[in-house]
Amino acid sequence: MDITDRFAELVRGPEARCRLDLGALLIAAHARHDLDVDAQIARLDELAAGAGPSVDDLAEHLFGHEDFRGDTEDYANPANSLLDEVLDRHRGIPITLSVLFIEVGRRAGVPLEGIGMPGHFLVGTGDPDRFVDPFHQTVLDRAGCEKLFTSVHGAKARFAPRYLDPVGSRAVLARMLTNLQRSFVGRGDRAGALWAQCLRVLVPGATVGDRRQLAAMLAANGRFDAAALELDALAEEGMGGDRDRYAARAMRAKLN
Repeated sequence: MDITDRFAELVRGPEARCRLDLGALLIAAHARHDLDVDAQIARLDELAAGAGPSVDDLAEHLFGHEDFRGDTEDYANPANSLLDEVLDRHRGIPITLSVLFIEVGRRAGVPLEGIGMPGHFLVGTGDPDRFVDPFHQTVLDRAGCEKLFTSVHGAKARFAPRYLDPVGSRAVLARMLTNLQRSFVGRGDRAGALWAQCLRVLVPGATVGDRRQLAAMLAANGRFDAAALELDALAEEGMGGDRDRYAARAMRAKLN
């Protein structure tokens, strides 16, 4: 089974069996085709061997001893969205550092959850007033999370309590791919952006907009037939409509 099929099988299976570490590393394997996923998982095992059995122990180990922290110098670098690169560089963005924290914690017996706060991913500890911000190496209460939200979005943005609700592995992987796709676009890497978007639409919950964006990216890369097939599938599945059928015909006309 190739890495794309493995990823599809993982995210389309039961949510409870969707391993966050494996999903993140299968994404990374699309950037580095020689990546040994099992060896990278072993690196997470090794990191956990030095961690204590509490959130504070884990934070001290990863932030203090191992010096994992946010990349404030080159935030948009696609490497920050690839878990193997984060393990190499000890730098990342909020979501990849949170995945690292969660997965090392799981191995150390510290149950943690992903918190999909818009604009800045966090880690939930199970305590409704205690959250970890791996990017800034801090522990926050709810008021601190709201303050962070305001610093990201501006004083006029309204914070909603649901922003601190836990999210499942599929949602985390989908958000990782969205971040990665945007990073590739920002670097002018059309090929990277395309494979990231291809993986994004494999995750259940992909929207019509996600799939139309994939079709547009396929067309921009000269893959008009594949773009037409994606638009036809949207229409046939009842997610799209006549506009997608017409767009598919226009794509096929470019093949003539």
